[in-house]
Amino acid sequence: MAAAAVFFSSSALRPGLAPLRRWRALSLLAPWVDYSASSSPRSASSDEATIFSGTKLAKQVLKEVQSDVESWISFGNKRPHLTVVLVGDNPASHIYVRNKIKAAAAVGISSEVILRPKDISQEELLDMMVKLNKDSTVSGILVQLPLPDHIDERTVCNAITLEKDVDGFHIMNIGRLCLDQPSIIPATASAVWEIIKRTGIQTFGKNVVVAGRSKNVGMPISMLLHTDGEHERPGGDATVTITHRYTPKEQLKIHTQLADIVIVAAGIPKLITGDMVKEGAAVIDVGINYIHNTLSGKTELVGDVDFEEVKKKAGFITPVPGGVGPMTVAMLLKNTLIIAKKLIY
Repeated sequence: MAAAAVFFSSSALRPGLAPLRRWRALSLLAPWVDYSASSSPRSASSDEATIFSGTKLAKQVLKEVQSDVESWISFGNKRPHLTVVLVGDNPASHIYVRNKIKAAAAVGISSEVILRPKDISQEELLDMMVKLNKDSTVSGILVQLPLPDHIDERTVCNAITLEKDVDGFHIMNIGRLCLDQPSIIPATASAVWEIIKRTGIQTFGKNVVVAGRSKNVGMPISMLLHTDGEHERPGGDATVTITHRYTPKEQLKIHTQLADIVIVAAGIPKLITGDMVKEGAAVIDVGINYIHNTLSGKTELVGDVDFEEVKKKAGFITPVPGGVGPMTVAMLLKNTLIIAKKLIY
């Protein structure tokens, strides 16, 4: 996947530049981050972390995609078209798909949703993939996960032709990612990587903990961060430790307290607490958890980080909602455009 340019000026990031001037420069270049005018990324008044707005950065990325779509079409090319296959009645999946369709329309990418009941057979779903692969009007195909238990997700993802795999879940895309070659990068991993680059978080030689080992999120994030920056698909040159839901809490704490960057995608509410984070660390919360608030009686979306406690220690933190989520949608549409333009395959 073609990486977006990091547009910080060298003077803004040069180590010798006075901290006050450096953070002021960053605030002009990265309006999606609430940088304080203090001498560090933490607020002088509240001594809390800089809170990142994924919504603001996503708008910037979508604006770039919209401009590229308009340019692509102006040269007589076909408008990119995204087909989303949605199986079952999972409320969260329906919300995610609506957000993707809405964002696609905003950037000029046409789209459609194919709804199928939860009892659809795997054979029927695979037949659908074959038809969509052959459909010349479809630029990219996305199967919304999770699928019902009787369907093997990996088999379905691999049934999507490589040239239309906007999610980057095909075994060839994952394989190329692991070999540091250009590929379609899974949207959530790409979102985390884009946040790190565009906010100027330094990864070279840094210690990173990725809590979560899923093949669609934790693993690709780890690959992006530890890869040699000089390879065909440059990486972050960081030292990466991968943990997961079965890592004993005390062992996890040992790792996270040493980490300059903590990325949490384990699916466990409040897995990371304030005492587990090193002062000034960057904390990126990828968690999506729906919990019932007994006081309000409402269902709430929360991440994997104890936000209120961790922001007192961290230097940089992403909230849930409003952090990685909006950026994931933006990077998915960027993937759709890359696929439509055949920039990789």
